[in-house]
Amino acid sequence: MAVLRQIAHLGNPILRAPAASLPFPLTDEVRGLIDDMLETLRDADGVGLAAPQVYQPLQIMIVASRPNPRYPDAVEMEPIVVVNPEIVERSTERVRGWEGCLSIPGLRGEVSRHKRIVARYQDVRGDHVVREFHDFVARIFQHEDDHLRGIVFLDRLEAGDQLATEREYQKRFARG
Repeated sequence: MAVLRQIAHLGNPILRAPAASLPFPLTDEVRGLIDDMLETLRDADGVGLAAPQVYQPLQIMIVASRPNPRYPDAVEMEPIVVVNPEIVERSTERVRGWEGCLSIPGLRGEVSRHKRIVARYQDVRGDHVVREFHDFVARIFQHEDDHLRGIVFLDRLEAGDQLATEREYQKRFARG
């Protein structure tokens, strides 16, 4: 049975350390971690989660766009479990968009990300996948991939005026 994991917050050193790649087949312990991450992500109304955010320095992340109170305009998709990812292609076109992070509660930042990416990764069976992501889902993938490299979205801000509290973001920038 999946359990809710504690989420590491900014300042915890695990968020600044590169994550280790995983060998296959995945152990039962790692499969349990993935189940816990899926449950934790749903409970926290997130659209993505990386293993370091739940105190596990492993190259696992979940991309799970869906409308929720934090991202009401998000596209709906089935969660994708990504292991040992690598972004192999990035569009030259970049798009600025507001991001939040479960590890940095209460803040949003306007971050420039590639509009389209192509990623190579392994699924939970160890099969190699090459997949293209666009727009908001590409943003989620890049955000979570950063977590696996010890980078948080604050590191991507170009200017101080691109940062807002969640309350101010909702008042000034959120649609609805």
